[in-house]
Amino acid sequence: MAALSIGVLLWVVVHLIPSIEQPLRQRLISRLGENGYKGAFALTILIALVLIVLGWRSAPEEYLYILPAWSRTVGLFLMILSFVLLGAAHYPSLIKSYVRHPMLMGVFVWAVSHLLMNGTTRALVLFGGLGLWALLEMPLINRREGEYIKPDAPDFSGELKGVFISGVIFIVVLMLHPYFAGVTPFPR
Repeated sequence: MAALSIGVLLWVVVHLIPSIEQPLRQRLISRLGENGYKGAFALTILIALVLIVLGWRSAPEEYLYILPAWSRTVGLFLMILSFVLLGAAHYPSLIKSYVRHPMLMGVFVWAVSHLLMNGTTRALVLFGGLGLWALLEMPLINRREGEYIKPDAPDFSGELKGVFISGVIFIVVLMLHPYFAGVTPFPR
């Protein structure tokens, strides 16, 4: 459980630096250069991901709670919404007219979804930790960036294309989930 906890903590701390510790970020950029900072950031995130994956796989499945069977169905629908939100962060989207941070909101929905389907201590550390980070990060970014200027909405065909691509990626991730997470998302 230690590797998982350290991985989640490392992910959160590194992502919070630009939001709450701008002077540290600027010192690192001065010392490492812009590309050096980006490289160090990427390397640290990669290390966090490795710790998260290894920690997840090695942590025992100790149940804290067991939810009713219908929660898996709700969780699956929330995952679809999560992928649509995550996708909307990467293309011009009507969603951005309503959601300032679709990527972070997608992470939060992803976390809630997984907590509805996993009542283990390792799930609470991973999904609870990253879900809380996403919730915390949104107002911090808002404070740093100021007033939100909503982007122009694209035509509806562009929106449908984005949702379709998000759906395809969701299906691929669903099929590969047992291989990278070690857990099947399908009912047993």
